[in-house]
Amino acid sequence: MDGRGLVRSVTVVGSGQGMRARALRAAWRRRRADAVGLPRQRAERARTPGEAAGAEPGPGGGRVRFARSVLEVRVTVGGAVFLGWDGALPEPSYALAGAGPEADPRARLEPDKDGGWRVVSERMLLAVSRRGAVEMRTPGGALLRRDQPPRWWEGAAAVAAEGPAGGAEGPEAGAGPRWMQRSELPPDARFFGLGGRAVGPRLRAGAYRLWNTAAGPVGPGADPLSVTMPVLVSVADAGTLLVFHDNSWDGSVTVRDGAEGRGSGHDRPARCEVRLSGGPMRYWVVAGAPSRVLHGWAALTGAPAVPPRWALGHQHLRRGADGESEVRRVVDGHREHGLPLSALHLDSACLPDPGRTGDAAGFPALPPLVGRMREAGVRLVSGVEPGVRAEPGRPVYDSGSAADLFVRDTRERTVLGGGTRGDVVFPDFTDRRARKWWGALYAEPLEQGFAGVWHTGDEPLSLCAFGDRTLPRSARHALEGRGGDHREGHNVYALTMAEAGYAGLRELRPGERPFVLSRAGWAGMQRYGGSGGAELETGWAGLRATLSLVLGLGLCGVPYAGPDGSVGGRSGRPSAELYLRWLQLAAYLPLFRTHTRAHAPGPGAPWEFGEEVLEHARAALAERERLLPYLMTLAQLAHRTGAPYVRPVWWQHPRDRALRDCEDAFLLGDALLVAPVLEPGVRSRPVRLPAGRWYDTRTGHGHQGPATVRVAAPLGRLPVLARAGSAVPVRGADRQPELEVWPPAPGRTGGGLLIPDPGEGWERPAAERFTVRGADDGSVVVERDGGGAVGYRVRVRQPVDPPARRDRTAGPGR
Repeated sequence: MDGRGLVRSVTVVGSGQGMRARALRAAWRRRRADAVGLPRQRAERARTPGEAAGAEPGPGGGRVRFARSVLEVRVTVGGAVFLGWDGALPEPSYALAGAGPEADPRARLEPDKDGGWRVVSERMLLAVSRRGAVEMRTPGGALLRRDQPPRWWEGAAAVAAEGPAGGAEGPEAGAGPRWMQRSELPPDARFFGLGGRAVGPRLRAGAYRLWNTAAGPVGPGADPLSVTMPVLVSVADAGTLLVFHDNSWDGSVTVRDGAEGRGSGHDRPARCEVRLSGGPMRYWVVAGAPSRVLHGWAALTGAPAVPPRWALGHQHLRRGADGESEVRRVVDGHREHGLPLSALHLDSACLPDPGRTGDAAGFPALPPLVGRMREAGVRLVSGVEPGVRAEPGRPVYDSGSAADLFVRDTRERTVLGGGTRGDVVFPDFTDRRARKWWGALYAEPLEQGFAGVWHTGDEPLSLCAFGDRTLPRSARHALEGRGGDHREGHNVYALTMAEAGYAGLRELRPGERPFVLSRAGWAGMQRYGGSGGAELETGWAGLRATLSLVLGLGLCGVPYAGPDGSVGGRSGRPSAELYLRWLQLAAYLPLFRTHTRAHAPGPGAPWEFGEEVLEHARAALAERERLLPYLMTLAQLAHRTGAPYVRPVWWQHPRDRALRDCEDAFLLGDALLVAPVLEPGVRSRPVRLPAGRWYDTRTGHGHQGPATVRVAAPLGRLPVLARAGSAVPVRGADRQPELEVWPPAPGRTGGGLLIPDPGEGWERPAAERFTVRGADDGSVVVERDGGGAVGYRVRVRQPVDPPARRDRTAGPGR
């Protein structure tokens, strides 16, 4: 980095001279630590597996031996397939929920043509060539993906010393070699996932880094973000495929769309390249319909946590160092203007160091304040950062130091990072002892009356003036007793912090479901809570990125998600129209959190934008409250099946290519299609409909899909369409659940699902299913599956004639 670049990077760290000085010291400490602690670059040699030398069949598959490597193939009882090179096994793994799934005894390795091997399972035909290429096909033989033989780079000395079966020995064997794997997919394949990227939801051609990064306010081109996962979902006519490289090291995934040949032309396959800077070369594959893929992924990595009931309502984040009077102003403002508010988040700048200081500056009477908030129906959520002030005399620092629970460097010295209030040290959450200790610290915010926590700066973030804003890569981690450095521990740091917080809250309040929200994370984070995602820039591009992130995280198994601070962005003040459109979109997302910043210029709350915006904002928040029974049903359904609340429009029709390219609309469950307004001045917009009949919930007009229709998008609301025959559980005027029913298409039936609100505890209520059908007299009949009374008030919406034919453009519906 040249001097000019250094000055620019220092400038963005902070405006205070002390903060800039701390950031400079932290950056130089980080550089010196890595210069001493990381192994030096050595001569490397590129290698490939070589020719197949034999195989050892076993339950679920077996092992194929090559001249210079070994491939482990295992089909599990849930249908997921594991592949591991060079002796890599499914465990240990931070992503898996407990022990790895059992092998399917029905699947076995058997000889294939041309000297290769194959495994036939219920959902996939997997073939291994004699050179190490791996093909994944449907049971009918359609190609889903073809992985070329992997290539890796090892030190020349290790190559010379190894045996014929591979597996380097020596002091650097634990780090493993650098890996690269290239794959080909059908030419019509589209890519999604990787933890949710701002450029999406469909991943464009390019390289995406796998390194959790605390980026500032980001737009569509920003990469990487706070949540990066090596979880790649491909959707093609042949089927849907999820591939997860279970490796937390830094790396990248490069994708490129394919093209189908026309006439006598040849197809150009879609391509994917995965590069990993170390660690094991192992990956999981799940194939099938989208719902089946996400169900298999949840079975592998854990069921998504069900948020508390209040966490599905409107939440607000107040940023900045303000105190009790400002908290009251925000809550009173919502109440006075008739705006529902279920929770208020206070970031770490609003509070004394949570659990760290005992200094209640700004909040001299915190418990009474919390009590008054509860009476108003508002919970308080505490922001928590992992960094602990490195000052002797502070109880948390002293207790952590005494138990040796902080991250250390290669010289066994505690690693110091840069913080906004001084140098900080970081707990090693990959140590079980540290997680137990940290979880117990949450007793203090609970005693103060906080209802939950949200983790920020958990990438982990260290304010450095240059280089990566995180810990030295040479910093040592316990990694559950295996030992390793930050190159392996970085991406799982937030995941293990979430585990510590979730376990601590559950132990302290065993009768309540914990609320843990994380800014960063990794595969499996859904077991402990949701994601608050990246901080987005203010602008229409940031609004579009909001939808991309939530859809991408849902396809990676994290259904309860939303951007950090959601509405309005972070880099400036939005216009009234942008704020309103952002609020309207966020009202349909799983995590609905608005935000304002203390002492910032310009409007930040709905009532500060004028009466028209306030009226429309009140309607959006009222609609969110009305849909709470439906959202709780989706939360329970996600826990049981892995299906995200927010789904791409191709969810039930992945072969519809027009839907695969649709990025400006989404499904909320199976019943509702939401078409947000993502550009200024728009008062009507085209909407691509999946197959079936759909009703505009505002006008009642019916539309037949697959087609592209133009619908009105007035400033007061977003276009929302309901699937014909659906029974949507909503909150009635008496605040009790009722069924809002849309008539089925002629000759068809429909249905709905309601899973009652379990309250704050762990009860697992039974799912109640309903059938909707048309009677001979033209009326609509709703029946409970299994017989008996419906048990809820039923309100049938009356549709009107469809709009003129000129408003519809039929699609191919492939």
